[in-house]
Amino acid sequence: MTEILVAYATKMGGTKEIAEAIAARIRAASHEVTVLDAADVGSVADYKAVVLGSALYAGRWRPEAVKLLKRNADLLARRPVWLFHSGPLGTDLSAQKAPRKVQELATRIGADQPFTFGGRLTGQTAVGFLAKKMANGPMAGDYRDWDAIDLWAYKIAQHLVAAR
Repeated sequence: MTEILVAYATKMGGTKEIAEAIAARIRAASHEVTVLDAADVGSVADYKAVVLGSALYAGRWRPEAVKLLKRNADLLARRPVWLFHSGPLGTDLSAQKAPRKVQELATRIGADQPFTFGGRLTGQTAVGFLAKKMANGPMAGDYRDWDAIDLWAYKIAQHLVAAR
């Protein structure tokens, strides 16, 4: 049984990079970690704990992340679960409210509401007409705070060490 699953749902790759950084920090605390696209996760039965993140677009989670939560709600309710989303752009990176369905599912499984990380939108990674237009505007850039991501992942790793 693999110890930890770090799953992500992304459109332009930024959330995947956050998931990989989280996994690296948890691995540094001597945990076995698997990183998967949320669309590739059928069941979480083989994992002792789960970290799930989604890109946040227009206030919505990616559908594959929501499906993972719905499909595995009963199993997730019996393990430690941490949720995050990424996507706010600009200088105001305050916590973003999760979509209603994600809030409900987090409550159902006993997880805290998703932690918010800044997002990334650049001309090199933009996918779709609207994103490409926005990537040429004043909000374009990389607003991910790698120190904050590392600290959040460190806290997860410490919780898992204490639970051993």
